[in-house]
Amino acid sequence: MLNQPNEINKRNHHTHLYATENLIVRRGQEFQIRITFDRPYKPTQDHFLVEFVIGSYPQVSKGTYIPLRVDEELSGSWRGRVVQTMDNMVTVGITPAPDCIVGRFRMYVAVITPYGIRRTQKDPSRDVYILFNPWSPADTVFLNDEAERDECILNESGIIFYGEASDISVRPWNYGQFEYGVLDACLQVMDRATMPLVNRGDAVKVARMASAMMNSKDDDGVLVGNWTGDYFYGVAPTSWTGSVEILLDYANSNQGVCYAQCWVYAGVFNTFLRCLGIPARVVSNFYSAHDNDGNLRTDIILDENGKVDKERTKDSIWNYHCWNECYMARTDLPQGFGGWQVVDATPQETSDGLYRCGPASVHAIKHGQVCYPFDAPFIFAEVNSDVVFYQRNKNGTLEPVRVNKSHVGRMVLTKDIGKESARDITSQYKFAEGMLGHVTTLQRYHYSTLPPADVEMKASVQDVMVGNDFQLSLEFRNQSDSHRTTNVYISGNVVYYTGVTSSEFILKTQNVRVPVSVAAKVVIVDVKSQEYLRKLVDQANLHFIITGRVDESGQIITAMHVVSLHTPKLSIKVSGTARVSEEMLVTVEFTNPFKFNLEDVSVRMEGPGLMLEF
Repeated sequence: MLNQPNEINKRNHHTHLYATENLIVRRGQEFQIRITFDRPYKPTQDHFLVEFVIGSYPQVSKGTYIPLRVDEELSGSWRGRVVQTMDNMVTVGITPAPDCIVGRFRMYVAVITPYGIRRTQKDPSRDVYILFNPWSPADTVFLNDEAERDECILNESGIIFYGEASDISVRPWNYGQFEYGVLDACLQVMDRATMPLVNRGDAVKVARMASAMMNSKDDDGVLVGNWTGDYFYGVAPTSWTGSVEILLDYANSNQGVCYAQCWVYAGVFNTFLRCLGIPARVVSNFYSAHDNDGNLRTDIILDENGKVDKERTKDSIWNYHCWNECYMARTDLPQGFGGWQVVDATPQETSDGLYRCGPASVHAIKHGQVCYPFDAPFIFAEVNSDVVFYQRNKNGTLEPVRVNKSHVGRMVLTKDIGKESARDITSQYKFAEGMLGHVTTLQRYHYSTLPPADVEMKASVQDVMVGNDFQLSLEFRNQSDSHRTTNVYISGNVVYYTGVTSSEFILKTQNVRVPVSVAAKVVIVDVKSQEYLRKLVDQANLHFIITGRVDESGQIITAMHVVSLHTPKLSIKVSGTARVSEEMLVTVEFTNPFKFNLEDVSVRMEGPGLMLEF
């Protein structure tokens, strides 16, 4: 089978990193096998087939049975040729079709005799894995940029960005797509989805299937989501460090693995895509809108006094949200909409009856072409929707009073190519303010601009360590020609990173007089740690919403600010000499910043190729 990592096949097909003895090749590219007969091969007299079979009921018409003659071209565009003959040994070159099924094929050699066909016996060691091929121009996942291709296919580790737009943190992630058992686990995902074999060569259909199967919401998929903060029956999402353990647990148990949130879904999905040969990367969108009603806006309802009506406000803005991009041609769309496609496995809304999202063309999202499949309107709203504040009148009607066009989709980041740093790809999703394309998109989908308010208000907070007191600074600027007075409601909430409130820890009302002046009026609000500390949930986020009404004009003013409390940094030290096959010691340290002991602290570690999960 010429299946060793240092032999011709795995080296030429960039599959030498996979931890399996079987031959792994990429479609649309020749690989070689060596056949030994019981006597020298005579091309004019001897005839044999190399057969490839996948599935329980193989058929030539469905591409699940390929009987390949080495002296002719098969109509299905698989090709075979004799590369070399030496005594009883024949080296055969085989080129799978560039659009063939992706999966594990059984392989046989069949000799045609006057008395019928004699075939080799079934032997799992001769099974061949055929994957997508981003190195082949004939494959729909072809990516012409070598550096980007290496990053998005061959890199086993990465970083995922999270936090808040002005305070971004980094989460390392071990994708581990080449680890032992991961490839079989990824193929098992397609089996569990009962995905027709004929569809498994279509990158668009594979990505869409996997966006549903990465979550267990409605199809017994890989990961069980949990945003409650109670993780007693599984692993806290923040504790996962990579995809390998998750995929292997799922393959062995056939049950969803507990628990996941968006970056876990994205990390495991990235492993799945890269493992099968589809270029993929994890993307983080900061201030990501969740549009519940499909109107492409984020609606916040205020009562008649200008206070947020939490019962009627259904849309939410996530501090950040992670999804994936995969690279492929879109032959189902007009020209120009191929390339990077958004796919999202986090179960937010259903699409065609299942919790899934994408693939949606990034180019289409940027240009507001949301009519093209799949799920482009939802993703467009995540990065490009307006935040519209409505005031609920006493008769129940809603009146728009304030529009923020720049809050949502503040920044879109992915890992830079070959570096452990961020790459800002916001411009691939939306036009800069004022550009022609931005104006066109505004006219098509954005809310009409309301008159500016008499008073502008901004909120800010300096960096805060968890457990510390801090100050919320409110800055007021009077844009009118006379003094203004406003009554502001200051609501501080402990929130999950999805923007969903866990509990309100502060609610203050303050009357502010803003004189006519060039200088801003600054109001300081003191926040004590005992007010929020015992109420904190995952990732330690606080969300302040400040709203008010200007007495003289009746206009509504608003400001929002998210505070990501900093947690202690982990320090990792390696002791001993770093030599292959010799043990080293790793020490993990952190300093407890609180005035109380931390009990039952758990540590999870893993190193690709270095250690088993710990």
